[in-house]
Amino acid sequence: MDKKLLYKMLAIGLMTILLLIPLGLIEDQIRARSNRQNEVQQNIANSAAGAQTLSGPVIALRYHEAVEPEVSKDPESGRLIRTPRYVVKTRLLPPETLNISGEAKVEARNRGIYQARLFHLNLQAAGRFVIAPLGGEAGAISNVEATLILGLSDPRGVDSDPEVSINGQRRRFASPSGKTKSDAELPMPQLSIALGSIDPAQGATFNFSFPLQLTGTERFAIAPSGEANSIQLKSDWRHPNFGGRFLPRERQIGADGFSAHWEISHLARNFANTLNPASGEVLSVDFVDPVNVYLQAERAIKYGILFVALTFAGFFLTEILRRSPIHPMQYLLVGLALAIFFLLLIALSEHLPFVVSYGLSSAACIVLIGTYLAGALGGARQGFAFAGGLTGLYGVLYGVLLSEDNALLMGAILLFLALATTMLATRRLDWYRIGASLSPTAE
Repeated sequence: MDKKLLYKMLAIGLMTILLLIPLGLIEDQIRARSNRQNEVQQNIANSAAGAQTLSGPVIALRYHEAVEPEVSKDPESGRLIRTPRYVVKTRLLPPETLNISGEAKVEARNRGIYQARLFHLNLQAAGRFVIAPLGGEAGAISNVEATLILGLSDPRGVDSDPEVSINGQRRRFASPSGKTKSDAELPMPQLSIALGSIDPAQGATFNFSFPLQLTGTERFAIAPSGEANSIQLKSDWRHPNFGGRFLPRERQIGADGFSAHWEISHLARNFANTLNPASGEVLSVDFVDPVNVYLQAERAIKYGILFVALTFAGFFLTEILRRSPIHPMQYLLVGLALAIFFLLLIALSEHLPFVVSYGLSSAACIVLIGTYLAGALGGARQGFAFAGGLTGLYGVLYGVLLSEDNALLMGAILLFLALATTMLATRRLDWYRIGASLSPTAE
């Protein structure tokens, strides 16, 4: 291979590697802005209420259970004395039926250019508890006290003091309490109502209903604690993300928002896990940002080196086919212009819609590079040709950003077309003699 051709290829490869530095710096800036966005969301959540998880309601039965009596000997008479002993136990019982319906309105809270999404949920819960007679020998279980418990991950989000109807009587929740030794089975803050004593031989039935106005940030989840759960949620938010272990049986998403319906039986869920929000035994709705500009910009810049490589390949083919040498500094300046596109993209997208920011950034870079190459290559035709090629590249990249599932397919097709174009354009070239033509003084 001619030494001039070899040196040229080495210089192009070195400049491509050097351009990784500004691309990496821009990617770090995008990541820093994204982290700042997350910090603002967390700060707003700390000031209002965080992501909410609703567990329950359940009934906690606390009772005394007789155990083997303590046997001692009377020192005077020598007679055996049996002293009854009891242990205090707690049992959590699920509702036989649990029906929850709610409507959420989403509000954007801004701090500077950053924002977080709060939801305000109007919820209605109803159901029934059936407490069967407690087993055991007569007198083995006594002093049975029942308490209705509702677990809530962030009680600061409760916007009202709801009236709770229990068997037709109006009650109110007591102040929120955290985890204690006596209610360790529900390891989260909770609202509670004392239901009084229960005859262990007869059991009891409790019909309940209550409204709940709840505020939270970004995500709402429900642990389906009932034996039969029916949950309906709707909202004016058009971009929900349904998650957790249970997807809705029916859902509709349209321009006016979404509605979803879950039907979950005790056969499909683990009751013990529904009491622990960390177990993931929940259904959830995330009020996601439809256009996360930082995520899309971070995905876009990962294709930055591909842009540089394809553009440099186009330059190199121009040198080979047109016998028109291009100086390494011209390669470098065009490469820097390609890198600046990504900085413009993230800067504009913080103030304008992403599609507008993408159009303005790509148009600015295409016009700049096309105008520069028209002068550098000695003709407007060559500059327009490269501008058209860059327009196609930016169009493909935007398609990749819109359709993440097809990113690999579109990227593979683009690389194949680039390779095919190079091979067809150079199929008759004599690479052993081409080096001399790269010299500006050749011929």
